[in-house]
Amino acid sequence: MVAVRGLRPTGSSAGQRGSQVSTSGLVGGASAVTCAAVDLGASSGRVILGRLGAGELTTTEVARFDNTPIRIGRGTDSDRLHWNVLGLYRDILAGLRTAVASARPRSVGIDSWAVDYGLLDADGDLIGNPIHYRDSRTDGVLETVRETLGAERIYSTTGIQFMPINTLIQLVAARDTPALAAASSLLLIPDLLCYWLTGERGAEVTNASTTQLLDVHRREWAVDLVRAAGIDETLLPPLREPGQHLGVVGGSARAEIGDPELSVVAVGSHDTASAVVAVPSATRRFGYVSCGTWSLVGLELDAPVVSEASRAANFTNELGVDGTTRYLRNVMGLWLLQESVRAWAAAGLPADLPRLLADAARAEPFRSVVDPDDPRFLAPGDMPARIAEVCRETGQPVPETQAQLVRCVLESLALAYRRTLRQACELSGREVDVLHIVGGGSRNELLCRLTADACGIPVVAGPVEATALGNLLVQARAAGGSGVGDLTAMRALVAATQRLREYAPGSAAAGFDAAARRLG
Repeated sequence: MVAVRGLRPTGSSAGQRGSQVSTSGLVGGASAVTCAAVDLGASSGRVILGRLGAGELTTTEVARFDNTPIRIGRGTDSDRLHWNVLGLYRDILAGLRTAVASARPRSVGIDSWAVDYGLLDADGDLIGNPIHYRDSRTDGVLETVRETLGAERIYSTTGIQFMPINTLIQLVAARDTPALAAASSLLLIPDLLCYWLTGERGAEVTNASTTQLLDVHRREWAVDLVRAAGIDETLLPPLREPGQHLGVVGGSARAEIGDPELSVVAVGSHDTASAVVAVPSATRRFGYVSCGTWSLVGLELDAPVVSEASRAANFTNELGVDGTTRYLRNVMGLWLLQESVRAWAAAGLPADLPRLLADAARAEPFRSVVDPDDPRFLAPGDMPARIAEVCRETGQPVPETQAQLVRCVLESLALAYRRTLRQACELSGREVDVLHIVGGGSRNELLCRLTADACGIPVVAGPVEATALGNLLVQARAAGGSGVGDLTAMRALVAATQRLREYAPGSAAAGFDAAARRLG
């Protein structure tokens, strides 16, 4: 197996657990530009203003709003889970109105989660609220698609890991529905929102690559595969690259926002694509975990890896900014913890996350571990009960306290990160010196510490707002901002201006080795 090599620390703080290695708020020059990032996550959305230039990268959150799915009942067992995309659009407009009133940004870019889409009819109107990727309509469809089209053919063309949430699987599940029959265009969520702002239809390529409908080698729609799946290829709009100017906000949106000249720019519209832009690494020898509801664990490569071994390991090749490839695998992520906290709160139990994490840090290590990617953990529901069920099935102690369950979740995630990173290195032939954890999960000190121990290399945590920063950096470069050049320059700016913490590996490696053997 390819080695995961140790980092040679630089600077007085390197190698110390939890040490601060940089600060924010450096003073920039007069050539700085102001942009607005709309960053939509699975549970909330934000509008963030950024000022970027030579030595300057500062952000201000001007709006935050909930993103709560809606289950629509029809008096049957086939209720559907939808995104409230109209509510999201309303909140985005309100946030942009606040941004314009306070800073008059030059442009706006939108990023979100992947795979989900809206359908437009012949008049360009939305056909129903988009269906959530966690909806049950795709149950059993994945295996049918693999058998019908051939797993090797799908993977060698698209390079995308097989998951029931993929757009390809969703479309096959919806193939005989009236909505799909009436559709004239399909737009992924960020593209749909940009369409409502500008009237221009398209598909930004980093997000399009997640659909399992794109030829990862040619950076074009895989038309032959799409047709073989029984999907009308005319639904798929023209592709566009990050940094492309899409138009100016118009129509009722212009009046709502109050700026007649606000430009809309395509960014890495898959949130992970934007997050990887903001990984503060000085070299390419890094691994990353974009850590939130999902954890995206992988490497940045120059070309996709579509070997049979890679397919068998279920790794994905998603396109990144500037022609890069994000070679990664999805891990269920902090969803397990979020759903556990939600279940405890609903039952009237303590649900204060800082207290739960502090108690978990003192809990017995390696008492129980689970595979975070067990399909039983995908849907919303009573996560503590599901974890207990898996522990019983595997002959491990069932978590008896909240602290034990939180410890189980975090150690299980650290093990999954280790397994995924090592496989990525082996399959790609890439060695790494450091693992960067970016996104909201970088604030979870216990998870970062456990991950450093599990992987045996330093973990650099931060920035928390990596997705928004990557979104802003691509916009600033498109505007000709000073000091915002290629990916190396962007990452140097992030490293110089954002607060990061480094966690050195400790002495728990043997415990993780034993726990990994327990999982098989």
